[in-house]
Amino acid sequence: MIPPQEASARRREIEDKLKQEEETLSFIRDSLEKSDQLTKNMVSILSSFESRLMKLENSIIPVHTQTENLQRLQENVEKTLACLDHVIGYYHVASDTEKTIREGPTGRLEEYLGSMARIQKAVEYFQDNSPDSPELNKVKLLFERGKESLESEFRSLMTRHSKVVSPVLILDLTGGDDELEVQEDVALEQLPESVLQDVVRIARWLVEYGRNQDFMNVYYQIRSSQLDRSIRGLKEHFRKSSSSSGVPYSPAVPNKRKDTPTKKPAKRPGTIRKAQHLLKQYSQHGLDGKKGGSNLIPLEGRDDVLDVETDAYIHCVSAFVKLAQSEYQLLADIIPEHHQKKTFDSLIQDALDGLMLEGENIVSAARKAIIRHDFSTVLTVFPILRHLKQTKPEFDQVLQGTAASTKNKLPSLISSMETVGAKALEDFADNIKNDPDKEYNMPKDGTVHELTSNAILFLQQLLDFQETAGAMLASQETSSSATSYSSEFSKRLLSTYICKVLGNLQLNLLSKSKVYEDPALSAIFLHNNYNYILKALEKSELIQLVAVTQKTAERSYREHIEQQIQTYQRSWLKVIDHIADKSLPVLQPGAKLRDKERQMIKERFKGFNDGLEELCKIQKAWAVPDMEQRDKIRQAQKTVVKETYAAFLHRYGSVPFTKNTDKYIKYRVEQVGDMIDRLFDTSA
Repeated sequence: MIPPQEASARRREIEDKLKQEEETLSFIRDSLEKSDQLTKNMVSILSSFESRLMKLENSIIPVHTQTENLQRLQENVEKTLACLDHVIGYYHVASDTEKTIREGPTGRLEEYLGSMARIQKAVEYFQDNSPDSPELNKVKLLFERGKESLESEFRSLMTRHSKVVSPVLILDLTGGDDELEVQEDVALEQLPESVLQDVVRIARWLVEYGRNQDFMNVYYQIRSSQLDRSIRGLKEHFRKSSSSSGVPYSPAVPNKRKDTPTKKPAKRPGTIRKAQHLLKQYSQHGLDGKKGGSNLIPLEGRDDVLDVETDAYIHCVSAFVKLAQSEYQLLADIIPEHHQKKTFDSLIQDALDGLMLEGENIVSAARKAIIRHDFSTVLTVFPILRHLKQTKPEFDQVLQGTAASTKNKLPSLISSMETVGAKALEDFADNIKNDPDKEYNMPKDGTVHELTSNAILFLQQLLDFQETAGAMLASQETSSSATSYSSEFSKRLLSTYICKVLGNLQLNLLSKSKVYEDPALSAIFLHNNYNYILKALEKSELIQLVAVTQKTAERSYREHIEQQIQTYQRSWLKVIDHIADKSLPVLQPGAKLRDKERQMIKERFKGFNDGLEELCKIQKAWAVPDMEQRDKIRQAQKTVVKETYAAFLHRYGSVPFTKNTDKYIKYRVEQVGDMIDRLFDTSA
C-alpha cells in the first residue's frame, strides 16, 4: 500500500498538471478566435479591392483602346507623309540629276553612279505605278543619256590610258636583255590603279544595270590594237637597232612607230655566226684556203641579216606570250567571267595572226630559198622552230578556252616549218651529191672547194639544233607518228643524215678531182678536202654525232688522207727515176769513161734537174693550207729525194763525165731540200 503522504503528493502533482493543461487549452481557443477574426477582416479587404479594381479596369480599357487607335492613326499619317515625300522625290529626280548627267562622269564617277542609281529607281517606280506618266519618259531618256556617257567614259579611259608597251620593257619581261646581270621580276602595269578601279566599276554597272555588252567589243578592239602595236614596236626597235649598227633588216611587217627607245635589243647566239667563227678558227690552223666555185649559194655574208630577222621574230613570239598573259589578267578584272574567253580570243587575233603570217612568210621564203639553193635563208627556220616548240606549252596555256581555230594556229605553223626544214635537209644532201663538176670553178691550187666548206658550215648549224633537225627528219618518217618518236630515234636519224651528206660530198669530190689533168694535183685536192672535213668534224662535235651510226668514220678519213698523200708522192717518181740505183750504170774504178757512159750520166743529171725544176715550179703554186700536213708532205718528199740525190751525187759527182760540171751538177743536196721546202708556197 502507498503511504497516505505520497498519495496526497501525487494527487496534488496531477491536479497541477491538469490545471496547466486547461490554461493552455484556453489560450489556444482564444488564439483561434483571433485568427478567425483576422481572416474575416482580410476577406473583407480583398473583396473590397477586387471591387475597386474591376471599377478601375472598366474605366481604363476604353481610354487605352482610344489611345492605341490614336497612335495608329498617327503612324499612318507619318507613313503617308513619308510615301508622299518618296513619290514626290521621284518627280524631282530628273531635275535634280540632269546637271550631273549632262556634265558627265569624268572625275566624279562616284557621284555620277549615285545619280544613275536614283534615275534607275525612278524608272522602276514609274514603270510599276504610272506607266503612262510623262515623267517616265523623262527619266528613261535621262537614264539612256547617262548610260551612253558611261560607255563613252569607258571608251575614253581605255583609249587614253592603254599605252603601247615599250620594247625595252618587253625585253625585260621576256628576260632578253643581256645587259642586266641579274634579272629582277618586272611588273607590267597595263592601266594605272585608279583608272583600273574606275573602268572596273563602269564595266560592272554596264553589265548589271545597263544591260549592255557593247563595251566588251570596245574593250577588245582597244586592247587588241595596243597589243598589236606593242609587238610591232618591238619589231621596229630591232630594225632601228640593226640599222644604227649598219646591219640591214627586212621585217615581214614594217612598223612606222617613231617613239621606240634607242636601247639595243639583246642578241641571241647567232647560229650562222657561231659556225663561221668556228670555221675561221679552223682557218687559222690552216684548214681554209681559196674556195672553188659551187652552185650552192655561199653561206657567208648573210649571217647578220638572218640573225637580226630571226632574233626579232623569236623575241616577238616571247613578247606575245608575256603580253597575252598580262592582257588576260587585266581582262579578268573587267570582263564578266562567262565572256572572258570569247573576248580574249578576239583581243589576241590581230597580234597572233600577224605572228603566224610572218611565220608563214618565213616558211614561204625558205621554200623559195630551197629552189635557188640558198640554204642560209633556210637556216632561219631552225632557231625559230626550236623556240616555237619550247614556247608551245606557254602558248597552249595562254590560249586555253579560245576557239579551236585559234589553238591550232601554232601547231599548224610548227608543222609547216618541220616540213620545209625536212625538205631543206633533203635538198641540201641532193645538191651536195649533184653539184656539177665545172672546170672553171675548180680551185687552181687544189685547195678546199667551196662545196666542202659550205657543206661543213651547214652541218655545223645542226649541232645547235640537234633535237629540232632530228624532229624534222622524224616527222617525215612514215613509220613514226609526230608524237611517238624518241630523242634517241631522232638523234640516229640526224646521224644518218650527216653521214649521208658526208658520203655525197665525198662522191662529188672524187668526181670533181677528175677535172684535174695532173693526178698529183687531183690527189692534193682530195687530200685538202678530206683533211678539212676531218679537222672540222674533230674540232666541232660533229664527229660524236657521226659516230652514233658510223663508228669508223674518223679512221676512214685518215686512210683516205694517207692514200692521197701516197698518190701525190708518185708524181716525184719521174724525177727520182733519173737518179735511182736500179737504173744507174756500173762503172769500173779507174776505168776511162766511154762516150756512151758520159752521155748517159749527162742525161741523168739533166733529167733530174729539169724534172726537179718543173715540179717545184708547178707545185709551188699548189696549196696545202694545213701547216701540219704541209710540213709532213714536204718532209717525207724531201727525205726521199735528198737521200736518192745524195747517193747519186756521191757516185757521179767526182766522175769526169764533162768539162762543164756546173751545167749538170746545178744543185747541192741542201739546195734540193730548200727547193722542196718551198713547195705549196706561192709567196716563195
